[in-house]
Amino acid sequence: MGISFNAASLLNGNGIDVNAVVSELQATAGGQITIWQQQQSALETQSNALTSINTDLANLYTAVQALADPIGAFSALTVTSSLPAVVTATATSSATPGQHTLVLSGLASAGTVYTDALSDASTSILPAGATGADIQLQVGGSSGVTHDIQITAGNNDTISTLAAYINQQSTNNGWGVSATVLTDASGTRLAITSLATGTPGALAITANSTVDSNGDPTGNPTRLSFEAPVGGTNAIFTVDGIPFSSNTNTVTDVIPGVTLDLVSPYTGQVQVAVTPYTSQVNSAISNFVSAYNAVIRDLNNQFAVDPSTHAQGPLGSDPSLRQLQATLMSDVTHAVSGNGGLVNLAALGIDMQNDGTLSIDAQILSQALASNASGVQNFFQGAASGFATNFNKDLFTLTSPSQGPLNLDLAEKATQQTDLSRRISDFQDRLATQKQQLLREFSQVNASLEEYPFLLQEVLSQLGNTSSTSSNTSPAKGSSNSGS
Repeated sequence: MGISFNAASLLNGNGIDVNAVVSELQATAGGQITIWQQQQSALETQSNALTSINTDLANLYTAVQALADPIGAFSALTVTSSLPAVVTATATSSATPGQHTLVLSGLASAGTVYTDALSDASTSILPAGATGADIQLQVGGSSGVTHDIQITAGNNDTISTLAAYINQQSTNNGWGVSATVLTDASGTRLAITSLATGTPGALAITANSTVDSNGDPTGNPTRLSFEAPVGGTNAIFTVDGIPFSSNTNTVTDVIPGVTLDLVSPYTGQVQVAVTPYTSQVNSAISNFVSAYNAVIRDLNNQFAVDPSTHAQGPLGSDPSLRQLQATLMSDVTHAVSGNGGLVNLAALGIDMQNDGTLSIDAQILSQALASNASGVQNFFQGAASGFATNFNKDLFTLTSPSQGPLNLDLAEKATQQTDLSRRISDFQDRLATQKQQLLREFSQVNASLEEYPFLLQEVLSQLGNTSSTSSNTSPAKGSSNSGS
């Protein structure tokens, strides 16, 4: 819209709207800023779309790394027991798949010695008149360590105080036993139990002098009588016919990479099977397919043409997306040779749909894992041309901060946005300077226009005075001939 003035209005002293005139003059220049701001908005939209695709691409990289990891899902093993009530087991990646037969004859047990019942826990165990006695406790069988328990009157001469004394010695001096006072219908007893199982935990009382001070046990029977020791035996079992003995019920050195937990003796056979943990493999493959499909849908959304606008997405013409699409399609159709027929994804029941996404036939995949788990692993992890190995290399480059096409594209758009911001800022500074200059110039014009009526009146007034003076002094017509 151009600037126009009404001459009559300008000359009547009303002047002009200086701010409106200056704004109109700068309106065209300001349109350039709007164009740049629109370009900035478009770049921001494209950058947001690129960032979203880049995030999904990073997730795909993680999923493919899991498939390529030699100590990942494919190395995971599981152990099943035909009788979990008898034995359970776990396996590490160092185990070898296989079937084992176990027969468990007896469990490792902690050694225990206990006394005959007394009337209560606070009665002295020393014979009348005795001030002390001695008990010898052997821990670890015939070749174990013997601990001397000195009993003195008023100190540890009841089974209650004696239990506390033994526990203190065990804590402070590492005796490896626990003493407990037990009470039932028959009375109160002292029980000493080893903290270890098997032979290292076997207990025995090798000496007990809780007798009268005269040393004659004939008429002065022992006041603290111990029953025969129980427990302190090793677990006895066979694995694949080979006999084993263990002083604990957790066995780690019989089947390589497998830990057996012995639960209950059993006269029959228990089958322990070490097999690949197919659920983890299924999960890793499913995660890969989901991550791949997310990226493909991202690309499809950008390349699809809107029927109403006949336009693609904001990145539809971006060459970095075409480069990404070509690489992904090449990698996902990668095939290996031989491998028992498991040469591509389709052989595993992973098929490509019309839109480029993948779908899994769970039945075909399960059959492949059940019949040829090592072949499935080799397809993904083959050192020279494995599917995941090959894909992993390309994704390393695609997601590289310095080489990845999307990251390079994002960096370029960030540079363009920065350049536009600088242009807008510089242009706005120039417009601000120009505005001040125009305001000064048109303010002077406006001042002149507002003064015009007064100047005109003054001129007319002066012209009128001049006309009057001339009329009064001019001689009348014909006055020059009046004296004739």
